[in-house]
Amino acid sequence: MDTLKFGTDGWRDVIADKFTFANVARAAQAYADYLKEGTNRKVIVGYDTRFNAALFGRRVAEVLVANGLDVHLSKSFLPTPALSFAVKHYGAGGGVMLTASHNPPSYLGFKLKGAYGGTATETIYSAVSQKTSGVTSADVQAFDKANHTVNTFDIRNDYYAALEKLVDLNALKTLDIPLFHEAMGGSGTGWLASFFEFVGLGAKVKDLHPEPDPMFYGVNPEPIDANLGFAMDHMQDVSEGIVIATDGDADRIGVVLPGGVFFNSHQIFAVLIDQLSQKGLKGKVVKTFTVSRVVERLAKARDLDVTETPVGFKYIVDAMLEGNVLIGGEESGGIGFSEHLPERDGIANGLLLLEAIATSGKGLADLFKNIEQEVGWQHAYDRLDLHLSGNELKDAVMGSLQNPPDTLAGRTVESIETLDGVKLNLSGKAWLMFRPSGTEPVLRVYCEAQSPAEVKEILQAAEAFVKRA
Repeated sequence: MDTLKFGTDGWRDVIADKFTFANVARAAQAYADYLKEGTNRKVIVGYDTRFNAALFGRRVAEVLVANGLDVHLSKSFLPTPALSFAVKHYGAGGGVMLTASHNPPSYLGFKLKGAYGGTATETIYSAVSQKTSGVTSADVQAFDKANHTVNTFDIRNDYYAALEKLVDLNALKTLDIPLFHEAMGGSGTGWLASFFEFVGLGAKVKDLHPEPDPMFYGVNPEPIDANLGFAMDHMQDVSEGIVIATDGDADRIGVVLPGGVFFNSHQIFAVLIDQLSQKGLKGKVVKTFTVSRVVERLAKARDLDVTETPVGFKYIVDAMLEGNVLIGGEESGGIGFSEHLPERDGIANGLLLLEAIATSGKGLADLFKNIEQEVGWQHAYDRLDLHLSGNELKDAVMGSLQNPPDTLAGRTVESIETLDGVKLNLSGKAWLMFRPSGTEPVLRVYCEAQSPAEVKEILQAAEAFVKRA
């Protein structure tokens, strides 16, 4: 019997390897057993555009129905934040989203959602994971077409109506620059454009890839510069406009500006804080350990408290559920704000960025430049994923960082933080962070400094440090 490992946001595996109909049914049975311990028997199921995702979604729904639950299955593919919204909107006890998010096309995943309409907490995942380990195929309740019914739903218009309340439509109406959406073939395909049509603003947004694609047009569906070559080429020779990019299930965001310039997640996060505070909204800013210092400096400049968490959006959700959180975000492009949902939402974030452009009359690059000047911090950032020869080397490197060198890349190590991995705060307004993968012989190395050249130099020194370990 295969072991199904639940990570920071659910279980993911390669399709037809461990991600099979039999194993999906086992996970669904475990989730049904978990839900039956509560009083709310309604559950929402959705899926993305990956190979056989609709059929996997149907299988999950059938197992849940066979367990006596009130199941509602999406009529078509949908973004993860729309599924999360549906859980809250319909008053369900939870939800399942069949997606592998930003992972390569060969993967699919089993994400869980809480009744509050957001990423499942560690408590939920731990309980379901524990139950899954004890479920065999023989334990899966059989679906009977004659006696069991799977209801279907379409949340699009209700989701759009909620988004409509979040943004200034009069401001969006004034936008006269070219607007594009790069959904990368994922489940956000068409959703941003049809929102504009839903609210009566017409065909303002054009999809760069108007059709979903389970192979994601040849790239991994993560909206980072390495995967957005098509969007960058599209914007290379234009002087105005913007591309909003979303990942495979549209809960993460990236942006491409005129000239093919990539606008990263840290910059997006900062502009969103600026825009929400300009609207008079208050609350804590929650950031994961790998997010730029610009974010915390801006929050403090706007008299907003800052909370820092380990890497993983579930930690941000925990903070949001405690209350009084304005916005929370992570380095990977997942950002959410409490006025909407305790959930990442690339589409909602894209709309807020467009609102910021419309209300300020400035482009995102200029808005971020103003933020840098306000907080006295120049932002340059990059990350390396070092694939090592084995976990022993990874452990050796992390062990050596318990007593780090006094200098690195010619900079003094001024202080050390160990919330998640090891972060070295360096002289000259720079930091370098080492964070090991929990499952693979991979070491992730993050760096922020005052210029791209400094970032490159520090990362090269970090890689040399790892090789010497």
